[in-house]
Amino acid sequence: MIFAKIIIILKITFLGTGTSQGVPIIACECSVCSSVNPKDKRLRSSVMIEINGKTIVIDAGPDFRYQMLRNNVKRIDAVLLTHGHKDHTGGLDDVRAFNYFMKKPVDIYSTIEVQKVIRNDYLYAFALERYPGVPEFELHTITNKKFEIEGIQILPIKAMHYQMPVFGYRIGDFTYITDANYIDDKELKKISGSEVLVINALRRKQHISHFTLDQALELIRILKPKTAYLTHISHQLGLFNEVEQELPANVHLAYDGLTLQL
Repeated sequence: MIFAKIIIILKITFLGTGTSQGVPIIACECSVCSSVNPKDKRLRSSVMIEINGKTIVIDAGPDFRYQMLRNNVKRIDAVLLTHGHKDHTGGLDDVRAFNYFMKKPVDIYSTIEVQKVIRNDYLYAFALERYPGVPEFELHTITNKKFEIEGIQILPIKAMHYQMPVFGYRIGDFTYITDANYIDDKELKKISGSEVLVINALRRKQHISHFTLDQALELIRILKPKTAYLTHISHQLGLFNEVEQELPANVHLAYDGLTLQL
């Protein structure tokens, strides 16, 4: 797939770069969970993209509230969801604050399957007689086709998370893939030419539903982005400073609070 070259300025902020339990893990005393390096402290994975005066957040897990406070976010224009697992949807109740200050529902973009999860988990938000102050969502259905949010073009990239289809997203020259362990050739073509690729790399040992470090590096080698960042990282991958030294020159571990501009 060939993309027309359009000048787009994006600011990307990594709100969280950890796996489903975050890092440190409760009660764990390993070297990573005990590390005093802030780059070894990882909230659940999410990124914020600022483009054309709009703010889009990809995934809203259980750390969403703290992520918004920590980054002093005053408004969001949309939430894109990759899939329905709790570490990616468990913070949606906290859009209530944005409802109050923005005086409108928050636009949520996801597949029909993910919407079923939202309607089930946040049943109270869709009741005919709703309790005052419950979150207000405006659900938008997306499929594996390019769509727009207020003129911003977004290309979904279908991947597999074990047996669950998930979406990554490409905006301009930025591609974000999390919670995947397989991407077919057709979908890989959508990623080709990305200046920045973010991809999950859970740990070194084989995993049923996530790319390992070696698998992620092999995909990066094939796709040849200018720069790649690894995310959705578990404590099993190792200490930030040690793993970073092992990586190719164009590949880095993402960390919470990292910002990029392209």
